[in-house]
Amino acid sequence: MNVFPAEIREAFVSNRALRVVLLTDFFFLLSELSAVVILPWWITSRGGAHAIAAFSVTLAIATFFVAPAVSPFGDRICKGRQITWGLGCLCLVAAAQVGLSFAGVFSLPALTTLAVVQVLAASFVNPARDAVLTELLPQAQLPVAIRMRKTTLAISGILGPLLAGAAMGSAGVTGALCFYGGLLAVALVTGSRIPRATASRSQRKGLGGWWSELRAGLAAKWLVPMERGWTLVNFAVWIFQGPAVGLLIPIKVHSLGLPGHWLGLGLGALSLGVLLGSIFGSQRLVDHFGRYRVRVGLGFLEGIALAFVGWVASPYLMLLGLTIAGFCNASMALVGATHRALAIPREYRVRMFAAASMTTQVAGAIGPALVGMALARYSVTWVYTSWGLLMATCVLGFLAVPRLKEFLSLDHAAIGDWYRLQYPAAFK
Repeated sequence: MNVFPAEIREAFVSNRALRVVLLTDFFFLLSELSAVVILPWWITSRGGAHAIAAFSVTLAIATFFVAPAVSPFGDRICKGRQITWGLGCLCLVAAAQVGLSFAGVFSLPALTTLAVVQVLAASFVNPARDAVLTELLPQAQLPVAIRMRKTTLAISGILGPLLAGAAMGSAGVTGALCFYGGLLAVALVTGSRIPRATASRSQRKGLGGWWSELRAGLAAKWLVPMERGWTLVNFAVWIFQGPAVGLLIPIKVHSLGLPGHWLGLGLGALSLGVLLGSIFGSQRLVDHFGRYRVRVGLGFLEGIALAFVGWVASPYLMLLGLTIAGFCNASMALVGATHRALAIPREYRVRMFAAASMTTQVAGAIGPALVGMALARYSVTWVYTSWGLLMATCVLGFLAVPRLKEFLSLDHAAIGDWYRLQYPAAFK
């Protein structure tokens, strides 16, 4: 029995460019998600909770500054070359990490510096990965290609943490880092085979252009009451949600006295929940309960599930809680995303999405800093449980967002350019 529809099988077999891009994506994402397991475990097991908190804060701050600084180069370079150069840099970083581990050297400043270089290289690679399909494929093939790419992401999200955990369990941190570097090397080989295309000059923008668009996006967000409220609630939620699905997981696993492969199992369970939610959860729940109830209800339940993860002492219950949290996260995140994108005027979408990304990155820096301060006085169980409950409480802020219930009750045909129609003064 064939698992994939005929159109997807035919596109994969017949189109070499698509095949190469998807294989590069697959191995790059496997490596990236392996690093999410290996580095936090290495730092947590050698430096403790405060070390991983400091590491996470530094990375969040670096991402905030690096991502916009690198983004203007995206339209100036061939996407294939951009991917190859970035992957080459990541391979060098992986080699340095392997060298430190092989020599038995644990240096938090050195690992943090290498991780910042990783962020820089990944910020160079990711925009090219996002845009390369539009340059290499005809428009008629893009919907199938995007579906295949989402499937690749989901599979990598499950396999990456599990394989990294297995590598740590059988070969230790050094062996797992070699595995990570090997995945990057394969991604580099496949990425070097991506067809080269001429970079577009019509869309080149410098950092000044990015800053101008960011200011316009922030202004529009503030002048639309519903968008302002939505952004503020998301900002508060992410302060607690980000650490609960990120740095607190390795700290929790370590506090339970579990070996490193349990971190891979935990992140794999979270990814499995996301996959189940994106495939089976969101549309069925919307059909039964409506977008508004699903958005608020599942967001609240995700916070409760993460509080449960923090509170339990059984590793199997921890996996169950993370799976439920992943399911709620996917279902909640997908509900309203299309509505929101369609409601924003087309010429403001990039600006407002950039503003949303900036607010998320700021919250992503605040959250780990607060975790680090809290862990100085309280146990992991108390902090993790509190973070889940605080997230659930912040989600209830959606109940106070003006006109959100009305907006989410509209069908797709009614919300095109809705923000401009309702609040024209915000888009002059």
